[in-house]
Amino acid sequence: MAKPIAGKAIRGIPLIPLMCFYAIIALAPLGLSVALGMPRRPFRDELASALAMIGFGMLLLEFVLSGRFRIVSGRIGIDVTMRFHQLISWTLLVFLLAHPFIYQTSWITFRSGWGNGGLGLTGASLLSGALALLLLLALVAIAVFRNQSNSDYEGWRVVHGLGAVTIAALGTHHTLDAGRYSEHPVLAGYWLGMLGIALFSFGYVHVITPLRQLRRPYRVTSVEPAALKTWEVIIEPVGVPALEFDAGQFVWLTLDRSPFAITEHPFSMSSCPADRPRLAFTIKEAGDFTNRIGRLPVGARAYLDGPHGNFTMAGREGTGLAFVAGGVGFVPIISILRQLRAERDPRPMILLYGNRTHEQILYGEELETMQKDLRLTVHHVLSEPPRGWSGDAGQLDEAMLRRRLDVPDRGRWLYFVCGPTPMIDSVEDTLGRLGVPLRQIVSEKFKYE
Repeated sequence: MAKPIAGKAIRGIPLIPLMCFYAIIALAPLGLSVALGMPRRPFRDELASALAMIGFGMLLLEFVLSGRFRIVSGRIGIDVTMRFHQLISWTLLVFLLAHPFIYQTSWITFRSGWGNGGLGLTGASLLSGALALLLLLALVAIAVFRNQSNSDYEGWRVVHGLGAVTIAALGTHHTLDAGRYSEHPVLAGYWLGMLGIALFSFGYVHVITPLRQLRRPYRVTSVEPAALKTWEVIIEPVGVPALEFDAGQFVWLTLDRSPFAITEHPFSMSSCPADRPRLAFTIKEAGDFTNRIGRLPVGARAYLDGPHGNFTMAGREGTGLAFVAGGVGFVPIISILRQLRAERDPRPMILLYGNRTHEQILYGEELETMQKDLRLTVHHVLSEPPRGWSGDAGQLDEAMLRRRLDVPDRGRWLYFVCGPTPMIDSVEDTLGRLGVPLRQIVSEKFKYE
């Protein structure tokens, strides 16, 4: 068997140490406040201050979670990192909105020095706090609206990024000017340091990363139709080494624009590491800029940030391999299959590939060939099959999975699931009922808010 051509899977901090580190940083201002030994105030005042400090600390950490740092997401997957980012945003919103209404002491008592037991706010701190809360509410509302309406991605990124920076700056001013504990130099240093980390994280994505991309340009060498309203875009590096990645990973890709433009989008590679230096992306027209992908000129510049993602074979074992794909969720799976063919993997494999119509099937002829090169069995499942269709008809539901994944030692196989989030959830639930341990199921769910 040929020696495996492995990419460089980047390993980050394991989940438990990562969560512990997050909790320590988020709770640090509370611990420092207790250590100051200041006279205790009424319980409601202390509770309100604690919620404010914890909530604002988590808000500043949101910049790190969304900063694409592989030391954070490399081990657990960037989809998990982003889901945690979204969950925490609701938690910190509740904390920050609740804290002004919990205070027992009146807001309008102006203090005269550090350590005063009162709660006084200056006019400036009252204004910065109110503006920060109003902007935070607006930002969450815009994110929810965008998720429900599928509105412009680029415009949302601009609003989300600039809004978050403004909230961080206003919140820091309010915390330092109004916070009873934050007047102390130790706490003030913590908040200024956290603000610096947040701004660095923002700058890393929007300034440092584009500068690095300028030094590693690619050019478009081919744009060809791959299926109904779906295109294959091939790029190659210009005078630099090709990206090293694991099959199944993705990048943020910028096409025919400056890397500083807010037009990058996450796309999985459909090519595999063995295909380097060429990189292929299979992109479906989805009602946004992708509707123009077929008119992308050959020779256009391309830039990428990556690799990212944990939808890979790295560090995982299975006596057999099963792939369940819906629509363009097949893209990272074809990357894995191509690499397995290059490595002549001897294990049994099953592919369940669901589409609405026959015209949407990607790489059908190549899959036919793969079945000769690998121990691969392919089952196409169409919800609207044409007349005379001999394959499976219907959905990738429990009955279909039970029938097509009826193999010996099923719990020791490795399962890769990719497609719309509801489909992934349904397949994972079914596999659990079939006795497949969660550790043997690999999926990525992206839902940006």
